[in-house]
Amino acid sequence: MARIFVTGSTAGVGRNAAEALVNDGHDVVLHARNAERAGHLGRLADRAQVLTGDLGDLAEVRQLARDLNAIGPIDAIIHNAGIIDDQRAETPDGLLRVLMVNALAPYMLSLLADRPARLVFTGSSMHRGHDGALDDMAWTRRRWSASSAYGESKLLVTALSAAFARRVSAVCHTVDPGWVPTRMGGASASDPLDQAHVTQCWLATSAEEDSGGYWHHMRRQRPDPKVENLAFQDTVLDRFAQMTGVPAP
Repeated sequence: MARIFVTGSTAGVGRNAAEALVNDGHDVVLHARNAERAGHLGRLADRAQVLTGDLGDLAEVRQLARDLNAIGPIDAIIHNAGIIDDQRAETPDGLLRVLMVNALAPYMLSLLADRPARLVFTGSSMHRGHDGALDDMAWTRRRWSASSAYGESKLLVTALSAAFARRVSAVCHTVDPGWVPTRMGGASASDPLDQAHVTQCWLATSAEEDSGGYWHHMRRQRPDPKVENLAFQDTVLDRFAQMTGVPAP
């Protein structure tokens, strides 16, 4: 059985993934933004270890990685946590919050953790397009668009996953869980919530050594062409290293 860390596991897709993994006998490490959110885990917390840390804060992400390493070797991380901001918001470090939570925190945790064998990132169909994503990552020069900023963060984390597939020893994949009726997705979302975590869990526990895939409901798909552009991938890594202070591999 594997030891798997699931970020954003208090509700929605992350909670369903954590519960499924626990039920299958895996050693699961749960994550909540703070102690108050951890209280929402209820009885699930009795069956797994729980770590807290705000993924929108560089110092807390570093501490979260230290706490994770103190538990012992992690076999896989499912980077499930994600946000969408109606208004432009910055972190205490002056970074764009939606970028920090959705992409920079997964970058940091993947490199600061004691090198898990498998990394599963959360993408979105909204990652497609965004031709100017590298020009104004912080959204300081453009009129704010919540959907576009979210989509750009998902483009960048998908490119990050593809870059890691080349440059770290872990098996890396991105999963588009679909538009599902979570707190973020809303009640009108059309994809089934009970299927959104299935591909995440399979990729986190599979013995397959293939890496660099983009998946939706157990089927491999082609991502936006920019994701497969090596120069684009390397630029994302360089920018993320500059923003976080964590050297790129």
